[in-house]
Parts: sequence; structure tokens; C-alpha cells
Amino acid sequence: MTDYSDEDKRILSYLRESAARGEQYFRSKTVADAIGLSAKQVGARLPRLAEESEDVDIEKWGRARSTTWKVTLS
Repeated sequence: MTDYSDEDKRILSYLRESAARGEQYFRSKTVADAIGLSAKQVGARLPRLAEESEDVDIEKWGRARSTTWKVTLS
């Protein structure tokens, strides 16, 4: 079992709740604004969380100005 930091838990919780409501695409800034972190903090954690999370599928989806992440519940 992976030990998540408080910030990781906050990110995953936000993504779970949002994906359960049907939202599936996120930018780091959107997540950061909602949970009180910086976009850089969120963006740095998402690739690792994508590999480690068992109940949330996080996929790098596209990159225009900033990366968009596709999130679905496993």
C-alpha cells in the first residue's frame, strides 16, 4: 500500500469526487484552486499519482497551454 502525503490525499479526494459527478478532464490549476495548492505542486504530483493510484485512473490527455488530465474512476 502506498503512503500518500496530505497533499496527495487532497488531490486524489478532489479527483474522486469530481469524477463521480461526471467531470473527467482537469488542468492542474483547476485542481490547485479548488484545494488550496499551487498548480506547480499539483502538476508535479499527478504523473506519480497516475502510476500509484489504484482507484483513480489519471491519464495525460493533451497539452495546449497547459496539460489536461483525463480522470476516471477504476
